[in-house]
Amino acid sequence: MDAVRVALLREVLAGTEWLRSTRRFAGTLRGSVARHHGGLLLVGTEEYEPWHLAAHLDDEAAWAGLPEISPTLVRHRVPAGVPAHLSVGLGRLEAVRRGETLLVVAAGQPGEGLLERVHDARRGGATVLALDGAPDEGAGAELRALAHDALAAPAASAVCAEPYGSTATELDLDTVQHLVSAAAGENSLPSARGRRRFRDRLARLADQLTAPPPPRW
Repeated sequence: MDAVRVALLREVLAGTEWLRSTRRFAGTLRGSVARHHGGLLLVGTEEYEPWHLAAHLDDEAAWAGLPEISPTLVRHRVPAGVPAHLSVGLGRLEAVRRGETLLVVAAGQPGEGLLERVHDARRGGATVLALDGAPDEGAGAELRALAHDALAAPAASAVCAEPYGSTATELDLDTVQHLVSAAAGENSLPSARGRRRFRDRLARLADQLTAPPPPRW
């Protein structure tokens, strides 16, 4: 992903529904997470593991002083010999407690097995959020119906026209995840330290997207 295009993305989207939607969804995420580390569970589908979102939320949590948005990545398959924080399997969803938040990221059809686990987690008292990147409306309908709040990313071919020119910016599930993770850490430092300027955050977002993931991941 081109660093300059990413750095300007939020300025391009300023005033559009997409920027408002990603910030609204990030606000729902922030508001729903219990005030203890481990309250946010992040799971993808069998074919799509959102480790990049996990890494950036973890980075935002450290930078903004919000440990509650640092997620536990729940994996469909756990390879042998991986670190403990990458060894959480689907069985964790069976132990979901009231007050926890389950964020589901689906690039395609979630699958019946995952939908059943999400349904059980909601019945158990979890707040269910969904980032849906399914290429057609029907594929993600069941997941969105289970979620307390959902954000459907456009297909990879969708574009957002730049307001001051003819350039078009692609929006896809990966880009939406970057916008959500960045927004999740906004305006959260103590007032004595002041707010980061908007352009400073844009520059930092570009650095995040072009740098390797944090060492924890």
